[in-house]
Amino acid sequence: MDLRRDALELLKETSRTFYIPIVRLPRPLQEAVASAYLCMRAIDEVEDNPQLDNSSKAEILRNISFTLQAAVDGFALDAFSEGFSKYENSLPEVTLRVREWAILAPETIAPRIWDATAAMADRMASWADNNWEIQTESDLDRYTFGVAGAVGLLLSDLWAWYDGTQTNRTHAIGFGRGLQSVNILRNHAEDLTRGVSFFPKGWDSEKMLAYARRNLEMADAYTNSLPVGPALDFCQIPLTLAYGTLDAIADGKEKLSRSDVAALLEIFIGSNANAG
Repeated sequence: MDLRRDALELLKETSRTFYIPIVRLPRPLQEAVASAYLCMRAIDEVEDNPQLDNSSKAEILRNISFTLQAAVDGFALDAFSEGFSKYENSLPEVTLRVREWAILAPETIAPRIWDATAAMADRMASWADNNWEIQTESDLDRYTFGVAGAVGLLLSDLWAWYDGTQTNRTHAIGFGRGLQSVNILRNHAEDLTRGVSFFPKGWDSEKMLAYARRNLEMADAYTNSLPVGPALDFCQIPLTLAYGTLDAIADGKEKLSRSDVAALLEIFIGSNANAG
């Protein structure tokens, strides 16, 4: 079995947005970022799963977290099996194969990815226990840090591990928060159908748009500080799509269409090719 090939194939099926920047990365950075993305996606699919109640979600997420925290030298074949045993029919492939994504990472950076995934899974479990009740902007800041700002920090560590690139870590948090707040806007109507809202009490779309733009200003500062190279190439694509999504929402659309996404990606990739 070619684990790297499997990972990229599943990545392509689950997220074109991140497949393109990840597949363009050099190895071993590609393996590290793919491992991190798929581990995060594995737990995100638990959080969003409509077949599971909140207590089941919290149980699964904590079991994943505890298993990652208990790692010594990789994971036994059945390391995650007990935590999944009652829910195998309700969980997607990307979640059931989390052990494989965890061991995809190069061994010198893998523990950092396991730590970040374990921490995020534990935070998600707490939010599931609380039915994602976001009352204030401070609650929103905690949520967007827990599920995305911390990913910005992880990415900064991956860039530093690969080639020594140093970044402003506050801006790295803003990069993650900005992308997540755009996702909240994009998925707001769908979230409401499952009884969840990530908008603070009294907020409307205009307030969330303003919150997203404030954080995307830090995301801009983050990407503008990156040297030409794989980190910059990776970060520019989701940021381009985030701004495109905000423009679409401001124009009254719920989200970017697939054709809109494809057009933005073609423009970005084409302009980069010409610049090179």
